[in-house]
Amino acid sequence: MKNFDNSFLDERIKFIAGVDEAGRGPLAGPVVAASVIYSPETFFAGINDSKKLTENKREEMFPEIISHSICCSVSVISHGQIDRINILRASLLAMFNAVSRLEVKPHLVLADGNKKFTFTVPVIPIVKGDSKSFAIASASIIAKVVRDRIMKRLDQKFPEYLWAKNKGYPTQEHIKAVKLYGPSPLHRKTFLKNILPEFSTQDNLEVSGS
Repeated sequence: MKNFDNSFLDERIKFIAGVDEAGRGPLAGPVVAASVIYSPETFFAGINDSKKLTENKREEMFPEIISHSICCSVSVISHGQIDRINILRASLLAMFNAVSRLEVKPHLVLADGNKKFTFTVPVIPIVKGDSKSFAIASASIIAKVVRDRIMKRLDQKFPEYLWAKNKGYPTQEHIKAVKLYGPSPLHRKTFLKNILPEFSTQDNLEVSGS
């Protein structure tokens, strides 16, 4: 994974930022993006696509990433903004914001997925980048940990939806709770058209995600 990132280095490209998001698919809560820059020689074991790591392993790697990186940053886009602009645009905005907030300006950005955003330096979309790029995988871990912590905190206000367990994703238990209690103020209304009849006629430009 580190060799993948370093293959982009040349006399003009010294700092590469990896960026990824977490939370495109959930019914509730924000989408979170993170961006990470490492020095070319930095490598340490344990980094992988966040989806392939246990929650405990992600928490273990979180401080390791922060301590080994040159800099890292996070952006959170609310459920309300997701409903207003759709999840794809919200995810790209979160990634743009995360890169913009880096203390060191990168010379190149590697973004997970097949879409890219416009930035002041080149942005290269990498399909399955979180399993190929050391920096993207690191960003995926940071984004996932931050979002999971948010959902655990929100679970204390809305325990009936079991967010501490499902993190807002459409599990059977979560869907059952939405049908029983109705949506919370933190649910993405544009994601509920297949669950609650009253939302079935609402415009929904983008409801799927990873």
